Amino acid sequence: MNIKTYKPYTPSRRYMTGYDFSKITKKRPEKKLVKFIGSKGGRNQYGRTTVRFRGGGHKKLYRIIDFKGYDKLDVPGKVEAIEYDPYRAARIALVAYSDGEKRYNIAWKGVEVGDEVMNSNKPVYKEGNRKQLKNIPEGFSVFNLEYTPYTKGKLVRSAGNYATIIGKDEHAKTVFVKLASGEIRKFNENCWATIGQVSTEEHKNIVLGKAGRSRWLGRRPKVRGKAMNPVDHPHGGGEGGTDIALKYPKSFTGRPVPPYKKTRKKKKWSDKFIVSRRTKN
Repeated sequence: MNIKTYKPYTPSRRYMTGYDFSKITKKRPEKKLVKFIGSKGGRNQYGRTTVRFRGGGHKKLYRIIDFKGYDKLDVPGKVEAIEYDPYRAARIALVAYSDGEKRYNIAWKGVEVGDEVMNSNKPVYKEGNRKQLKNIPEGFSVFNLEYTPYTKGKLVRSAGNYATIIGKDEHAKTVFVKLASGEIRKFNENCWATIGQVSTEEHKNIVLGKAGRSRWLGRRPKVRGKAMNPVDHPHGGGEGGTDIALKYPKSFTGRPVPPYKKTRKKKKWSDKFIVSRRTKN
């Protein structure tokens, strides 16, 4: 993906960058593979705000992505189109299988129309092919990784992301995978993953440039707690200067927040699979 720059006819336009949609080959999505979800504006079923600073946004259709793949075992497919997905930063690939079914997959780096893919455990190590971890050699990059076997890919799905297989323990039937954060985790060798790297790796360099682009994404302006009234936030109120009553930062519900208090759950079920974490120098 190439980054598009703009002529700076306004101050905010000077640093604004956008996507280059030259590789997108189809504008309209496949009708059978979309559904309308709608926007909740950060409200729950009772109409109460549970996620602040959400609302508005452009109307969009959700593309149904195939995060599993193992139910299409040894069925060859061909990339029919590369499309834009408003719900994710990465591009998606429309794959037409030999049995006549079409599915959306997360597009990988270097994908082209006409590429052949197949979900199989045969020794064919091609980008876009989905395999079990035990059948992927060490050193390969993977994405769309499962937590538990035969569920669906939940890890390594964002634009430009990838994980690396760094080792295997055949006796314990586990595979050691290094995530993008530097954390090394153990996975069951029967977990499925896709070979390659997620497309749109230049997404991290996108600069929105103006408030309007955030509103198109459904993000409303964030307000500092200190700028609110006491009824709206524990930081609110006061007459200026140092607030003696504020001993430590709090959330809008009054709870302590990091780094003064860790909020991660103790004995989280997935922590038992951690081998090591990246440490700060």
